[in-house]
Amino acid sequence: MKARSYLTLIFILTILLLSSPSSHAKKKNNKHKPCKQLVLFFHDIIYNGHNKANATSTIVASPEGSNRTILAGEFHFGNVAVFDDPITVDNDLHSPPVGRAQGMYFYDTKNTYTAWLGFSFSLNSTEYQGSINFVGADPLMNRTRDISIVGGTGDFFMHRGVATVMTDAYEGEVYFRLRVDMKFYECW
Repeated sequence: MKARSYLTLIFILTILLLSSPSSHAKKKNNKHKPCKQLVLFFHDIIYNGHNKANATSTIVASPEGSNRTILAGEFHFGNVAVFDDPITVDNDLHSPPVGRAQGMYFYDTKNTYTAWLGFSFSLNSTEYQGSINFVGADPLMNRTRDISIVGGTGDFFMHRGVATVMTDAYEGEVYFRLRVDMKFYECW
């Protein structure tokens, strides 16, 4: 009789464990709901040989025979730029910055405007402290582009997600402003 009672108890416990929602199942259901969202703007002013005082990015490599103060022709293929751009909470370049966007981009396609980005948002404001790291392709002709958020520090420690980037404004090949809509899907 005792053995039968134990088997019944084990059977009931097994059924209860299998039918109860596990933490893994809860994570799966929330898979596409961000745990944190943030929208910021960064302003890139490319050095063109005449704007040294306010330039925030510069071409550091270019195809052979190209001028490093003017983006190369043919979809800028081969240009590499580094930047240290102000980040604002709105789209006004003259708003107080909440941090800096620092990194690089290079034009990597011969037949369309496409860049590859690797950069960090280094935030130092009363609302946010820390960094957010981004990596990915930026097909510039698309209205919106998704770039991976691959980690962070401070308030964004180990955060991961997707940043939807949109060119919010541009002035020729000297200034552009990006709207970065961040959705974090993994927050610590």
